[in-house]
Amino acid sequence: MATATTTLTARALSAQLGDWRAHSGTLAQALSDRVRLLILDGRITLGARLPAERQLADHEGVSRTTVAAAYARLRELGYLVSRRGSGSVAALPAGDVPAFDIVDRPDLLDFSKATLPALPAVVDAAAAAVQRLPHHLGLAGFDLFGLDELRAALADRYTARGLPTSPDQMLITLGAQHAIALIATALIGRGDRALVENPSYPHALEALTAAGARLVGVPVSADAGWDDDALAQLFPRSAPSLAYLMPDVHNPTGRIMPDEQRARLAALADRHGTRLIVDETMADLAVDGVSRQPMAVHSPRIITVGSVGKSVWGGIRLGWIRADRDTIAELARARPPGDLGSPTLEQLLLLELLPRYDELVGERRAQLRSGEALLRELLAAQLPDWRLPQIEGGLVLWTNLGRPVASELALVARAEGVQIGAGPRFSVDGAFERYVRLPFCYPEPLIRRAVDGLERAWQRLDSGSHRPATSDALVDAVV
Repeated sequence: MATATTTLTARALSAQLGDWRAHSGTLAQALSDRVRLLILDGRITLGARLPAERQLADHEGVSRTTVAAAYARLRELGYLVSRRGSGSVAALPAGDVPAFDIVDRPDLLDFSKATLPALPAVVDAAAAAVQRLPHHLGLAGFDLFGLDELRAALADRYTARGLPTSPDQMLITLGAQHAIALIATALIGRGDRALVENPSYPHALEALTAAGARLVGVPVSADAGWDDDALAQLFPRSAPSLAYLMPDVHNPTGRIMPDEQRARLAALADRHGTRLIVDETMADLAVDGVSRQPMAVHSPRIITVGSVGKSVWGGIRLGWIRADRDTIAELARARPPGDLGSPTLEQLLLLELLPRYDELVGERRAQLRSGEALLRELLAAQLPDWRLPQIEGGLVLWTNLGRPVASELALVARAEGVQIGAGPRFSVDGAFERYVRLPFCYPEPLIRRAVDGLERAWQRLDSGSHRPATSDALVDAVV
């Protein structure tokens, strides 16, 4: 058991709990199940100290008996360990693992990740990259900006899309997540507000929060897209220093922001002094295959992030940042505490792939449309009450369950061998209990296995047969 390194205040825990009362059991069961899911999701880190029972009870407006019963249940299940003088700290029972590490659970299908296997072309590109490598062995191998030829090739792609770009406006990173974290570290001051979509990509939210940002959510829905009125109100009201957006195939809703809305949003951000971080990681996975102009055509202050992690393979740990020259220089200066440059061989591999990139993502889109059709067919047959959105691209369906039980379903599905992403995982404020994110980028046998597991979990949820035997029944009368 790790020593507690962080302490969660009642307020901080409450922000992650969301609407935990939407539950078929007692309040103690509801609270303990939500905390358990937060631990499994990695949103509560192992070894973190939870707030004292009385503090959490006061903040949540429940009796201390309720919190005490919830904590007792978590101890019994192995998710809390109490030590004299240290309070209650997050743990995992023997044999269980959090969502970000399932190596020890070969029976668990991790359907919470939207990832694809490598395209076959990666093998040939890797061999060709090795042939290029001797020309670079005389160099130090530490380069904060990236290889000149790769920066030039990526700059040319932006220019071809209608955004004139020079190589010195590019910086090569260790994937899109590293790019987001680097921007956040360099440009956010502790306590600054950051405007983010709600729902959004969880690890981007974590990077902004880790840099000290206070997140302000703006609604995005699978039906209506981005809320113009909310955007118009939130910029002047919250004065965000940064805004993180995914206008090109939003994760998880699959929406694409219309061009006229992009122009309005860029002008709004400029008017209020907000730097926009535009994440294009999914941009090439639009259903229609259209290469849209980058949002940065609407303002020179926009910072664009991209990668090949979703389109080619996540094992190529490379991404990039496109921005004005001064910002690129500032980001390079901020980089050394975290890393000293991107790997040369992987940059050469990406250079080999870029000439075929449009052809390769065309293959990828065909694969994804086949997977989407299969997932829709299976869900319609086995879980017909779930509402599936029409999407404009991406890897997932932001699925409406029809009732607020996503976190509960995630726990039951885990017992059925399927790990899924419950809606609150993608939320700024613990909302979206009616939603789960379901990927369609897996091979057919795994999609079928996942839907079978979800069907069993849903049936158990309906029947109420999923409750583990604990001492909760003994406290029902007093909670």
